[in-house]
Amino acid sequence: MNAIHKKSIIIVADDDEDDRLLITEAIRENGFAGEIHSFEDGEGLMTHLNNWCSPETVILLDLNMPKMDGRQVLREIKSNPQLSFIPVVVLSTSSNMEDIEVSYGFGANSYIIKPATYDELKKRMNALVNYWFQTAILPAL
Repeated sequence: MNAIHKKSIIIVADDDEDDRLLITEAIRENGFAGEIHSFEDGEGLMTHLNNWCSPETVILLDLNMPKMDGRQVLREIKSNPQLSFIPVVVLSTSSNMEDIEVSYGFGANSYIIKPATYDELKKRMNALVNYWFQTAILPAL
């Protein structure tokens, strides 16, 4: 991975501690050298984003979280001009078409269904990191 990853940030918002750990491990095993921040609920994530925001950030967002669910978080991020530039990738167990359509309707940049195996999770996290931090151009604030 190139030096851009050292200043890149991935935020993992998921209420399941095991999922947060597996996602983080899968990202690290793919060589991501940037920061990874984790949040167990939408309120904590929004507090963080409203107090600190950085370019080259990508959010991995679970839909079903306590206090403020992923749909509410997504709607709030994409309606705030100071946060709306942040790519938000919904990472959910739901394959329900309504959840997918609502997520894109609220401004999700992508929707990924959580895979059943760790090997598949590693592949998807590798593709995600390569796309957002090597292929796509993120805005500089």
